[in-house]
Amino acid sequence: MILAVETSCDDTCAAVVTDDGEIRSNVIASQGLLHARYGGVVPEIASRRHLELIDAVIDDALERAGTGMDAIDRVAVTRGPGLIGALLVGVSVAKALAAVRRLPLVPVDHLHGHVVASTLGDKPIEPPFLCLVASGGHTFVASVEDAGSYEVLGQTLDDAAGEAFDKGARLLGLPYPGGPEMDRLAKQGDAAAFDFPRSLPGDGLDFSFSGLKTALLYRVRDLGEEEAGRRRADLAASYQRAIVDSLLTRARQAIEREGARRFAIGGGVAANSELRERITATCAELCVELWVPDRSLCTDNAAMIAAASRFTPALDYPEYLSLDASARVA
Repeated sequence: MILAVETSCDDTCAAVVTDDGEIRSNVIASQGLLHARYGGVVPEIASRRHLELIDAVIDDALERAGTGMDAIDRVAVTRGPGLIGALLVGVSVAKALAAVRRLPLVPVDHLHGHVVASTLGDKPIEPPFLCLVASGGHTFVASVEDAGSYEVLGQTLDDAAGEAFDKGARLLGLPYPGGPEMDRLAKQGDAAAFDFPRSLPGDGLDFSFSGLKTALLYRVRDLGEEEAGRRRADLAASYQRAIVDSLLTRARQAIEREGARRFAIGGGVAANSELRERITATCAELCVELWVPDRSLCTDNAAMIAAASRFTPALDYPEYLSLDASARVA
C-alpha cells in the first residue's frame, strides 16, 4: 500500500491507495475559511497551517484505511509545482516517515497527479488517452501514451482557467474560493446576457484567459455598481460560459487532431458543473469514451499523488534524504 501526502497549496491531504488503484482513504483538510478573509491564499499562513494539520491528517488517513504504518510499502509526496513553503512541509514529513522505516519514497509531479487521477477506482482509464487539466495554476491539454509520463499539446499563455474563475468571482464580489461560488451563481443567470471574448491564440491548442478577465472588469465598470449587482448572476453565467467554451473548443480540437478514443478531465475546474455536463455531451457526440473523476479527485488531493506514484520511479533510503521541493515544474 501507498501512503501519499499532498501540500502544494492550501489543502493538507493524505491518502492510502493500493497498487491496483483502490482508494482506501483520501483525507482533505481545507484551509478555505482561513484564507477567505484575505480573498486568496496567503503562502506563509498556508505553510504554518500545514504544520499544524499534517500529523492529524496522516493519522486520520491511516485510521480510515483501517491500517497502520507497518502495512505501508512506500511513501509518495508532491515535490512540486506549488507554493515552496507549503511543499517543504509535505516533503519533510514524507521523508521522515519513509526514513524511519527505511521505506522507498516517490517524489511526484503534482500535475502528473491530475493527469492520472482517472486511473483510480473500479473502471480506470488506460493509455493511450488525452487529458484536459484545468486548475487554479495550470491549464493544458496532454497526450498520455504511457501513464508514467505525458506530453503537453497546448497550455495557457497567461492566466489559468481556475485563476480566471477566482479573479472573476472577486470582481463580482463573491467570496473565496471563487470557482464554486461562480458555479452556483451562474445557475441563476442567463449565459447569453453578455458576450465575452473566447481567446484561442495561434493555430495550436493553447489557451488565453487574461483578456476575458479584463473584459469582465470593464463590463462591471460600465454597468456601474448598482446595475452590476443587480445583474450579477447574468455576468457570472456569461463569464463562466466563455471559460467553458474555450476549454471545450480546445478539447474538441485535440480529440479530432489526435484521433483520440479516450478522454479525461482533471484539476479543480473539472469540478465545475457546466464543464462536466458539456464535456460529457461533446465526447458522446464524438463517440469518445470519457472519464470524469469524482469531485474529490479534481481538487488537490493525495489519492491522485498516490496514483501518479504507481508510475514513477521510487527512491531508496538514503537517496531521498537530499530531496528538495520545487516551486516550478521540473
